[in-house]
Amino acid sequence: MEDKSKSNSFKKLLDKLQEDSWQLELLISGFAIFGLFYALEPIVLKMQAAQFDNNRVFLIFFIIAHFSVKIMIFNLLLHVIFRGLWIGSLGLRSVFGEIDFDKLNYGEQFSKYLKRNIGSFDSYIRKLENFCSVIFAISFLLIFYILSFFIIYSILIAFNAPLPGWLVLVIRIVFFFFAFGTILTFIDFISLGLLKKKKWMAKIYFPFYRVFSILTLSFLYRPLVYNLLDNKYGRRISLGLLPFYFLIYVGFNLHFQKSNFITPESIEKSGEMAAHGSNYEDIIGKNEKLFIRGFAIQSKVITDPFIKILIPLNSKIDDALIEFNPSLMPEVDQRGLHFRPEVSFSHGEDEDKDLHEKYLKTFQKKYSFKIDSVLYSTDFVITNIKRDLGFVSYIGIKGLGEGKHIIEFQKLKNNSSDSIVSIRKIPFWYYEE
Repeated sequence: MEDKSKSNSFKKLLDKLQEDSWQLELLISGFAIFGLFYALEPIVLKMQAAQFDNNRVFLIFFIIAHFSVKIMIFNLLLHVIFRGLWIGSLGLRSVFGEIDFDKLNYGEQFSKYLKRNIGSFDSYIRKLENFCSVIFAISFLLIFYILSFFIIYSILIAFNAPLPGWLVLVIRIVFFFFAFGTILTFIDFISLGLLKKKKWMAKIYFPFYRVFSILTLSFLYRPLVYNLLDNKYGRRISLGLLPFYFLIYVGFNLHFQKSNFITPESIEKSGEMAAHGSNYEDIIGKNEKLFIRGFAIQSKVITDPFIKILIPLNSKIDDALIEFNPSLMPEVDQRGLHFRPEVSFSHGEDEDKDLHEKYLKTFQKKYSFKIDSVLYSTDFVITNIKRDLGFVSYIGIKGLGEGKHIIEFQKLKNNSSDSIVSIRKIPFWYYEE
């Protein structure tokens, strides 16, 4: 059967598409930039949520995703700018034609220098065309690189899932070879194929290369990579972009500090000396970027005869309660990623009820609250907090003096002593209606 990709008619079609590709490039870049800007905020929210939940797996995932989106936006904006310059140059060429250096009437030294370094206007347009095409290809090649990274990262995380004892040894052996293959693939990637050039190393690397080409989906974009790397111009642009990616990282993390004494970070850690929005439910409800730090009450200014206390659930609380009451230790740690279908059948309700009761009793004993050094009794129950889980309780404050007060979240250091450790203090103001 004849290979149609080698036929003259197909080559003519490709040449035609190549000439008109700039229109598609601009259209795709515009839509992509629009979508990427809208993706930034949801990714930041997910990243902050993972940080407050102390979920390192998702935190790393969303940090990489956030930085990658910024790089994609930079690449595509660069493409649009230079493609616009290319279109402008074509329009100028149709009006004025080539550059006539003699009409500029410059000195001989400058005329020779400009002719040698600038050359013809057509050459300038061709360079712009080449640069735009390479930038566009690199931008979408980057998407596949990021996708490949996330696939490998997800597989590495999957190795940490709870498993039966007899499978642990097998998984460790598989993990060792997978981790070794990941390191080899990464070295080959950053060295632009160094492991493929050494004969003895190529024999060792080849089996890993075949496996990882499937796992990373590189078989979909490999021709694009090799077509880019076999040309010195493509390699130069690829390597030349790396310093700009570093500048993007630095630029987006620059902040102007207004004071030697007060910073956003110091406010978060100041406790009773600062009223940070992440400790007041009414402020958190108006700002999706805020998450509860330690605990929260309903408002800075309270006119109700009670205080509502909210404590978000995280893995640190689980660990602290198990250490405090070892009988809570489960046979298998169920924390981590789980598949939950939309429709599921509940079972073991009595067991869940007993477990929740035991868990809450330990929580009540471990954690307590003071207002102005006076201990208040609490009775926490499990609740939903901003689409997540946590604890809620109410304490009566009728008769509390008007003005500023300090509420303190504290815990018993361990079950065998009365040593109290302060977790967080926040101010509030109480005024009767």
